[in-house]
Amino acid sequence: MTLDTLLIYVVASLALAVIPGPTMLLALSNGIDGGMRRASWGIAGASLGSITLIAVVALGLGSLLAASELLFNAIRAAGVAYLVWLGVKLWRSEEADLGAALAKSAIEVRPHGRVALMRSLLVALSNPKTVLFFAAFLPQFIDIAKPQGTQYLLLGSIFVALDTCVMLAYAAAGTQAVRWLSRRGLKMLNRSCAAGMWLLAATLAFWRRPGT
Repeated sequence: MTLDTLLIYVVASLALAVIPGPTMLLALSNGIDGGMRRASWGIAGASLGSITLIAVVALGLGSLLAASELLFNAIRAAGVAYLVWLGVKLWRSEEADLGAALAKSAIEVRPHGRVALMRSLLVALSNPKTVLFFAAFLPQFIDIAKPQGTQYLLLGSIFVALDTCVMLAYAAAGTQAVRWLSRRGLKMLNRSCAAGMWLLAATLAFWRRPGT
């Protein structure tokens, strides 16, 4: 892989990472409701999901999903249902109170962190579009004449690192919103995240793979 190819990949990956998606909205919402502690758990879950999907593509299992209409639709239905459910949870969540959240003991905070991790992980894994995206995007930068495993490892690490940085920025924006917005403003922002989840669920529900 040449340096020019690698730079093009970095720019393309960064451009794709900044596009708001469900994991980004979760990072923003977690930053509002629980500060950087909870957001970090959610980011770890989303990153673990991306690593898993990239590994799936590297092993060639992404082709199986692309070929199986039944499997694709099953994962899509699960993803739509989960995004709708998350939207409902965000819509009904209480106004953020960062001061109260930080005052809680570590024992009280950890379960919320694990919930944030699992939510983001499930969101990442339940979107078949992501698998098909990685299956179409990553091979464009792979030199088939050289060992592919190390190339997938490098490209996957770069994408996950950039994606993590962007999610951290979203989470930080959420924590700053707690300081600058009123309770009403925070509730509206959280509900905007819920509406974003529902919009993404609708997009996934009506999305059709190319060629179908």
